[in-house]
Amino acid sequence: MPQSHTWPEPSLLPIERPRCPKCHGRMVLDSITLGPGGSDLRTFECPKCEYVHNVMVEDPLNSANTGWTNSDLNPPK
Repeated sequence: MPQSHTWPEPSLLPIERPRCPKCHGRMVLDSITLGPGGSDLRTFECPKCEYVHNVMVEDPLNSANTGWTNSDLNPPK
């Protein structure tokens, strides 16, 4: 029997955890705050050396790289 594959809600997808530039360990997401233009400001902290790194992430729906959402595709009628 074929298996169906479904994708989780975008809010349930894992957030990519960057490596610490000092000790190269995996950083942990500490907080997400609203940034300018609907973007996210994500704060990561290294549990080993306590280095803090901030990353600005664009809202994918407001990005110029949204692909088909900027095309002439329409939902079926």
